[in-house]
Amino acid sequence: MKLKNKYIILRHGQTTYQIKKKKLAYPWPEKSPIILTDKGIKQVELSAKKLKKEKIDLVYSSDVYRTKYTAGIIRENLKVKGRVIFDKRLRDVNLGVFRGKPREQFFDIFPKFSEKWFYEKPKGGESWTDCQERVASFLKEIDKKRKNKIILIVSHGDPLWLLEGAVKGLSNKDLVARKKKSFLKTGSFKKLNY
Repeated sequence: MKLKNKYIILRHGQTTYQIKKKKLAYPWPEKSPIILTDKGIKQVELSAKKLKKEKIDLVYSSDVYRTKYTAGIIRENLKVKGRVIFDKRLRDVNLGVFRGKPREQFFDIFPKFSEKWFYEKPKGGESWTDCQERVASFLKEIDKKRKNKIILIVSHGDPLWLLEGAVKGLSNKDLVARKKKSFLKTGSFKKLNY
């Protein structure tokens, strides 16, 4: 994918949900805000320090609380002009009927690191292909509106991993093979296309 801007992707900081309810998939939609832990806040603050030299022009974020809060920390620390722009297309992958349920129920049907996720979806949810198309459409749209900017995108693990695959033109097989190595840890970032 040819882009006119430089993009940095950042995953939200560690959440209380990840600590207390590790065996459950995130609920959808969130009935109450899922907040960052102290560790999650420190992760994001550390990333903000590392990003100071990047001169970020704009910040886009998923519209759920954990990413909004993460984006707010970054914006404040980096003194980015303007507000954070929230977009629903940056939300986490929708696991449908498995949202808020034990993750093992989901993994029994959709094994971890399986290409099956690209082609099949849970009832009321989306496949990795659906999610990838959603985040890629977001990127294409904002790239048309801007030129020569450095843009930070704050989102969730799977959407960012899938976006990276779309930008780099990776096959589904290559994406799955790279997931264990290149998946962003909470509060961490990487340059997407430079």
